[in-house]
Amino acid sequence: MKLIVAFFRLIRWTNLIFIILTQFLFYFFLMIPAFNEEKIINYKNVLTPFYFYLLCLSSVLIAAAGYIINDYFDLNIDRVNKPEKLVVEKIIKRRWTIVWHWILSGLGIIIGAYISWKLHNLIIILSHIGCTFLLWVYSTTFKRKILIGNIIVSLLTSWTVMVLYFCEFRRTIFLDPVYHHVLARIFKFAILYAGFAFIISLVREVVKDIEDMEGDAAYDCRTMPIVWGINVSKVFAATWLIVLIASLVVIEFYVLQYSWWWAVVYCGVFIILPLLLVLRNLYRASSVKDYHQLSNFIKAIMISGVLSMLFF
Repeated sequence: MKLIVAFFRLIRWTNLIFIILTQFLFYFFLMIPAFNEEKIINYKNVLTPFYFYLLCLSSVLIAAAGYIINDYFDLNIDRVNKPEKLVVEKIIKRRWTIVWHWILSGLGIIIGAYISWKLHNLIIILSHIGCTFLLWVYSTTFKRKILIGNIIVSLLTSWTVMVLYFCEFRRTIFLDPVYHHVLARIFKFAILYAGFAFIISLVREVVKDIEDMEGDAAYDCRTMPIVWGINVSKVFAATWLIVLIASLVVIEFYVLQYSWWWAVVYCGVFIILPLLLVLRNLYRASSVKDYHQLSNFIKAIMISGVLSMLFF
């Protein structure tokens, strides 16, 4: 039982549920209603629910493999930053973590290849291979480099949404004006949520880098707070927070013309207001505990952002 619990901690099961929730809500509350509203007869010929479930499974498998390989290469750093949460070597042998990484990555890519073949869409398998490769080089190299590792994680987070949009691509997209119109609508929502995911993930990654400075510095990592300092890192994160808040305010005014009052209230209370609190707490933060709480609070806002799909 202890081994099973440790394995689920290793693959970050709560983060995997977040991926499932994100894709589920985007698919069933944004994509399918967009097609049904336009009364597309041959909807089953694109991303049907069966292939969506497979896509969601493959996304989870690849993400889980990414978390495993990250802990595999971060063993020494984690011994400094979070020894109480250590799983690799302490509970699960290091050689078994690499085996599980390849098993889960392989299964994810195989499922992606099957979906790609059935839907005649090369983007799916290429993106699965690309994500697996990026997760590997992130863990081995780029995580220890200034900014590029943060950008990779943020891009992969935003891809959780964008992959659903690209699954709908067909060679006949521009020959069917109705189909093109529907995809254009879906694209707007995909960009909105992918952009939100990218920015808030980038902010959280910088906050986590500040939190993990001690262990990172001990093993010659070149993260932003180590190279540029904590104050510059705070300014960087705050700048992106301001950009995100300003963008959301503009979107609020835009959706007011459709009288989506509940969506406006929800976004203001559960997304914009908490982001303002993050901005204030980021300025006041000074200890590892402060940054850890800030990181968890940002994750809660990410969940609030995903749940806003219910209003559309």
